[in-house]
Amino acid sequence: MEPDTLIREYLLLGLRFDRVEQGYVDSFTGDPALRQAVAAEPPPEPAGLARQAERLLAELPAGLDPARADYLCAHLRALACAGRKFAGEQVGFVDEVAAYFAVRITKGDPETYREAHRKLDDALGGSGPLADRMQAYRSADEIPPERLEECIHAFSSALRDRVRADYPLPDTETITYEVVTDKPWSGFNYYLGDYRSTVAVNADLKQQMANLPRLVAHESYPGHHTEHCRKEAGLVASQGQLEQTIFLVNTPQCLMAEGLADLALYAAIGPRWGGWAAEIYADLGLRFDGERAEAVSEAAAALADVRQDAALMLHDEGRDVDDVVAFLQRWLLVDDERARQMLRFLSSPLWRAYTSTYVEGYRLLRGWLDARPDGVSLTERFTRLLDEPLIPSCLRGSA
Repeated sequence: MEPDTLIREYLLLGLRFDRVEQGYVDSFTGDPALRQAVAAEPPPEPAGLARQAERLLAELPAGLDPARADYLCAHLRALACAGRKFAGEQVGFVDEVAAYFAVRITKGDPETYREAHRKLDDALGGSGPLADRMQAYRSADEIPPERLEECIHAFSSALRDRVRADYPLPDTETITYEVVTDKPWSGFNYYLGDYRSTVAVNADLKQQMANLPRLVAHESYPGHHTEHCRKEAGLVASQGQLEQTIFLVNTPQCLMAEGLADLALYAAIGPRWGGWAAEIYADLGLRFDGERAEAVSEAAAALADVRQDAALMLHDEGRDVDDVVAFLQRWLLVDDERARQMLRFLSSPLWRAYTSTYVEGYRLLRGWLDARPDGVSLTERFTRLLDEPLIPSCLRGSA
């Protein structure tokens, strides 16, 4: 099979998955005629999609650049597993995550969580149950709903100026922000192509001052929007890698993208982001203790595996929903309502494995960024994540 033919078949296959589960295509900026052709087809059979993925795997042309071939192999394996699952095949959760994201997951260490609680105890101060103090801290940190959009734009503007200096973007790039409700996530980037995104922020979750800078960096600058823009300009427009015009949920590119986005604030501002955020809030007339927020955030980062543990309990161990909710409440120090909101994401047929992209993506990419060779700056290293079609295997043992 010729490379151009294989890429076209790969794009058609990805678009067909969106007809099985709407939302499987996170973004598609390629030829609209391909989407129209798939829309005109009879509804696809998931087992048939799995066979198509396996056929394309077997027919990868020898003349394809090795890096592109590795990328397509990893994504076709993920789609083959997804097709089998949609067809009703029972796949264990650990194996499902491995097929989708090319990582093997294990349960976290409760002692790590206990140590995180000890650090949170120090960071929060005061007395009484830790969960109560954490809830009081979160409540005091909530952004007034009527100020949320204003705060989003302030951080977006500040980050955009910083990012465009370090990671140049097309002059025409733009983001539209929307505040939404009734979603299982806190924020979402809808990349529209031509260097345009719509970023939705979920107001149901009572957005907090300490989290908003990270959320805006994650979705916008230098996170998802920045990555999409730079890959569209470089890999697609300049190099003709049309496989990069489709972004598919539950594939290795998601683990890379979420790890990158969770590190966006670190890459743009650095570990001491609290004072920078406090200045922006002060300009808006809002008081924010940046130093305390840094300490709480650093301590809470060690609890990242808790959500993945909850997914394992739910899907591989068959634990009762109320047991999983109690586990989330205990270690993440959240109330019943927030724990059940998390469970909504972990229970979604489309999103249930996706939590691992944040946990394992951050772990893999942070390690790779911090292990950069002498003389290589953080900006240079992060630029590779923004610009290159990397997959997890590229980072393991890579210099």
